[in-house]
Amino acid sequence: MHPLEPAELRKRCDPQQLQFATTADLEDLTTIIGQERALAALEFGVGMEREGYNLYVLGPPGMGKQSAVRQFLEQQAAGRPRPADWCYVNNFQQPQRPNALSLPAGRGRQFQSDLRQLVEELRTVIPAAFEGEEYQQAVQEMDAALKERQEAAFQALGDEATQAGLGLIRTPTGFLFAPLRDGEVLPPEKVSELPDEEVKRLEKERERLEAKLEKLLRQIPSWRRETRDKVRQLNEQVALEAVTHETAEMREHYADLTAVIDHLDALQRDVLARLDDSQKSESGASTEQTETGGTDALEIRYAVNLMIDNGAVDNGAPVIYEDNPTYQNLFGRVEHVAQMGALVTDFTHIHAGAMQRACGGYLVLEIHKVLMQPFAWEGLKRALRAGQISIESLGQMLSLVSTVGLEPEPIPLDVKVVLIGDRIYYYLLCEYDPDFNELFKVAADFEDRVERSAENDRLYAQLIGTLVRKENLRHFDVEAVARIVEHGARMAEDSERVSTHMRSLADLVREADYWANQSGREVVAVTDVNKAIQAQRYRTGRIPERLQEEIRRGTILIDTDGEKIGQINGLSVMQLGERLFGQPARITATARLGEGELVDIEREVELGGAIHSKGGTDSLLLFGRTICHRSSALFIGEPGVRTVLWVCGGRQRVGGRALRLALGVGRGADSTIDGGDRLGQSARRHPGHRRSERKDRGVFRHLPVAGFERRAGRADTGVERQASDAARRYRRGGEPRRVCGLYSDAYR
Repeated sequence: MHPLEPAELRKRCDPQQLQFATTADLEDLTTIIGQERALAALEFGVGMEREGYNLYVLGPPGMGKQSAVRQFLEQQAAGRPRPADWCYVNNFQQPQRPNALSLPAGRGRQFQSDLRQLVEELRTVIPAAFEGEEYQQAVQEMDAALKERQEAAFQALGDEATQAGLGLIRTPTGFLFAPLRDGEVLPPEKVSELPDEEVKRLEKERERLEAKLEKLLRQIPSWRRETRDKVRQLNEQVALEAVTHETAEMREHYADLTAVIDHLDALQRDVLARLDDSQKSESGASTEQTETGGTDALEIRYAVNLMIDNGAVDNGAPVIYEDNPTYQNLFGRVEHVAQMGALVTDFTHIHAGAMQRACGGYLVLEIHKVLMQPFAWEGLKRALRAGQISIESLGQMLSLVSTVGLEPEPIPLDVKVVLIGDRIYYYLLCEYDPDFNELFKVAADFEDRVERSAENDRLYAQLIGTLVRKENLRHFDVEAVARIVEHGARMAEDSERVSTHMRSLADLVREADYWANQSGREVVAVTDVNKAIQAQRYRTGRIPERLQEEIRRGTILIDTDGEKIGQINGLSVMQLGERLFGQPARITATARLGEGELVDIEREVELGGAIHSKGGTDSLLLFGRTICHRSSALFIGEPGVRTVLWVCGGRQRVGGRALRLALGVGRGADSTIDGGDRLGQSARRHPGHRRSERKDRGVFRHLPVAGFERRAGRADTGVERQASDAARRYRRGGEPRRVCGLYSDAYR
């Protein structure tokens, strides 16, 4: 360790090494600075076409991860083929379960247009076919044959009745048999004059003929059904010829798509089964109208819902970024419309989500947004495990509604999912979600700083030039770029590294351009960059200035002149928002008689966190190792000595040298530091100074090895058990027991 020279506090960037005048002389940056590890992971994850090899891109916010990932994915997607179109069509057998059809890119919209045109043609062609002369003549012949058959049957029955002396008479209410004489119906008074034998014979014949008439009347409906069947067969034949003629061209055009041919067959069968709905007037005036724009039921029934259309994509796979990953935005939804006071839906109201739109390509999501949306994370994992995308209603999934809804056929999952988020989310998911490591096997970890070298400095300059051209800013001269490189090293808190925090870099470039505009310069100079940095510090400098003011006014006690026993000055690094600043602190210590017990005052009063407790305890261990084990140390054989140490709270740790200076006991009882000898004498004069009382006292009794982690809340049971075993072995070794109790607290 050696004192730092002023020149070592800031490593300057030599503008002459950059070898350009302004950023206008530089080419655009086509690579990502210092992210070789992350790029290798991205390349592996994208190229690995196996289940579970989805990606998680981790790194601090503001690193430009999303832009870098999207740029990389777009480059990879450009070389891939266009994915297929997906559409939903009616399932005529089960309308609540629409069928999904996959067509090559661009043919989905053509199929939708062809089927719409087919429906329009069928609405005209089918009625025209039934109004044709040939069809009408055939129907009339069937009707005439039925009528002739009926008349012949009644005529035969009438002739038989005439031979029996009865006549078959038709009345408005039906048929009846009456006695005849010379072809005339006998009136009732003439019938009563007939002999009894004749009356009985006529009655018997009437009963026989009425049975035949009843049988004939029962046969007539079956004859009519036969005629209707013949007419139906004729209708089907006529409609089939019309539909076959109209669909022949479509069948030839889509002969390579089995699913489309199957749907055309199902459509043809449905048209034949619904001829009554198809036989409308040529004007198309249908009595079946929906309330959604007046679209008739026939057009909806045979429509094509083009859910994913990749026909407009010139080339390459899709790269989809979903900024609001709700469950419905991810997996699609089924909308409802109000009709006659009720909510109704059909397959034409199915809408795709981000998962469907990303089929054949890449889906980019921010993990914290996914975790914030109810059921989105579980739905994403379920889709990745099942290998298919299902559109489900949350109301039905949670049993909140009992109405009948649609259950669209799932489509196969062909998506590479890329999650972007902080490292903390990655580690928490690895620890607490057993499915995460199975579904996201590739981690792309972005570096927040890179090595500072001449090559990286020039790449940094190219990055600045790229930002300037992208946002149409003023170009920077070489000295301004060198100043930004130096500021990047300061943000990295390491003179040998440079920060890759793209958001801070872009903000500085924009603000420097603003100050150059205010100064009326065409090229941004180093003074503009310095002014932008100073303005940033001034805007966020209220609290640091107030703390400095408190030091000047004596509210916060900091001594900068002379020397004092048991007191040193420390520096805490604090962060408020994006502002980092140093806060001076006074570190004091006192030594007094005690029982050798270790007490952390911050922890006892519940003011100190785990990091403070661990840092303070580590410092106490260092003090015990450097002082208490020496034979000439102040506390050897002094069981009643207790030291109180006030350590500045927060995240800082006090080093061994600082402890010795603060306590003033670095050289024990023989120390030449003022007060050290008096402390030793008072300790030796303490009444408890008897060797018999030192027998069971020592550092390990009150400060076991595991105590640092345990007291800081960071140790597990295994660590404590190992430390306790080590402490027992130490006691059995016969080493001298020493008392070294330390109490810590923080004062600023």
